Amino acid sequence: MRPMDTLPDGPARYRLRLLRHGATSANTAGLRCGGDLDLPLTDLGRQQARDAAARLRRLQPAPGLIVTSDLQRTRETAAIVAESFPGVRVIVEPAFAERRLGLWNLQPIAQTQPWLEAGSTPPGGESDAEFVERIARGLLRIREHLPRQPLLVGSKGVARALGVLAGSPRATALGNGEIADFELHRDDFLHTAQGTP
Repeated sequence: MRPMDTLPDGPARYRLRLLRHGATSANTAGLRCGGDLDLPLTDLGRQQARDAAARLRRLQPAPGLIVTSDLQRTRETAAIVAESFPGVRVIVEPAFAERRLGLWNLQPIAQTQPWLEAGSTPPGGESDAEFVERIARGLLRIREHLPRQPLLVGSKGVARALGVLAGSPRATALGNGEIADFELHRDDFLHTAQGTP
């Protein structure tokens, strides 16, 4: 791979649609479920993925590609959605996994939310800055696909990180099976991926 600063110029802005994966048992119990906890979908989560696929069929543009993290919950959601879009390829990019939450995993969301909002790093987990930088590196890795307006199947944390990169972090608290669109400026994720302020 070429160094980041020698990648060819592309469009200045990209639109990216994100679908939050269907529910896991931790989600329905109100517990934290980070990228270092690999849980499958529940039956409810599978239905949410099917419902999301139906909504996506009504949206334009249709995805030219589906990108997912390597976590079970996102891969399974992506596979269900892909059934509605024959011929659309699914690719796995591990950089788009949820933030690693270490000892916060399976702790009540209500208990851990103040720590998250204060910018604390979970013991054994990933700092917020590290997480956002990782998502930016993931965008850089799929940059050649961004003009095809891919669908990214990810988590609530990935949506929030994309919101940070797009300059709208408050608008991205997605429920399971919800969809959001982001407009990303090339320079923002390029500089973040390189650790440049």
